[in-house]
Amino acid sequence: MIEVTDLAYEYPTKRALEDVSFSIAPGSVTALVGPNGAGKTTLLRLLAALDAPYSGRVVVDGLDAAAHPRRVHQRLGYLPDFFGLYDELTVRQSLVYAALARKVGRDRAEAAAGQAAVRVGLGDRMGERGSELSRGLRQRLAIAQTIVHAPRVLLLDEPAAGLDPEARRALSNLILELQRDGMTIIVSSHILAELEDYCSAMLVMSHGRLVGGGAISTQTGGRQRVRLRAAGAGLAEALTAREFGSAFANAIAQPDPHARLACGRLGPVAPDLAGERG
Repeated sequence: MIEVTDLAYEYPTKRALEDVSFSIAPGSVTALVGPNGAGKTTLLRLLAALDAPYSGRVVVDGLDAAAHPRRVHQRLGYLPDFFGLYDELTVRQSLVYAALARKVGRDRAEAAAGQAAVRVGLGDRMGERGSELSRGLRQRLAIAQTIVHAPRVLLLDEPAAGLDPEARRALSNLILELQRDGMTIIVSSHILAELEDYCSAMLVMSHGRLVGGGAISTQTGGRQRVRLRAAGAGLAEALTAREFGSAFANAIAQPDPHARLACGRLGPVAPDLAGERG
C-alpha cells in the first residue's frame, strides 16, 4: 500500500530525513515511534503529499506522491498533531463541509457525513457544536473529518495526546475498527503502552533514520510477540513486554544500523541471537 525508497528531506539548516526506505502492507496498523525531533511529523507530511522530498520516492496506493499529490490526497486522510475545528459549527455541518472540501459531490456529502459520524461514534451528536464536545469527542470529530471521503490510507500524528485513559482506550478501539474496515493506518505516538493494543508493525525513528532500516512485523503465526533483533548494540537480551520501553530507549540512545525493534501484545521477547523461548 505504501512504498518509500531512499527518502531524504532537508530544512534550511538541517537534514531531517536520511536514507529512509520501508514498505507498509495493506490493512496493517503501523506504529511510528521515536523521540521529539526524530523526523516523525516530517515523514508523515511527505507520505501525505504535503511536502516534496529532497530526494527519494513515496508511492501511495500505486501513485507517486510527488507526481500526483492531488490524487494521493483523494485516497489518503491525514490528521496532524495540532488540528483545528470550527467551534460554532455542529458535528453535521463540520462533516459536510469537510466532505465538500475533499471533493465529495454535493449529492453525497450529507450521506458521507452521516456515515463518518457513525463510524467514530458521533451519530447521536450531529446537532452538537464543536465547542460543546469533550477533548476525546473533538478528537473523534477530527478523525471523522479526516475519513469522510473514505480514504484507503489514514495517517494520525499523536492522536492520543491530551486524552485521558478512557478516551485513549476508545481511540484504540476506533483504530482497530477502521482497520477491520480495510484501512491502512500509520499512527505516530510517544505512548508505547497504547501501541501494543493495535499495532501490527512498527517504524522506529532516531535522528532522521529508521532504526533497523524498515518496518518490523509484530505478528507471528497468529500470536503477537514482542521481538528484538540486535548485533553489537547490547540489546540481545531476553526482555518481557513490560520492559519494552527501556529497550526502546536504549535503541534510540545508541542506534545501531543492524538493530531491529518491534512491539506486540503477548509473549516474551525472542532475540534471534539467543533463540526463541516460551
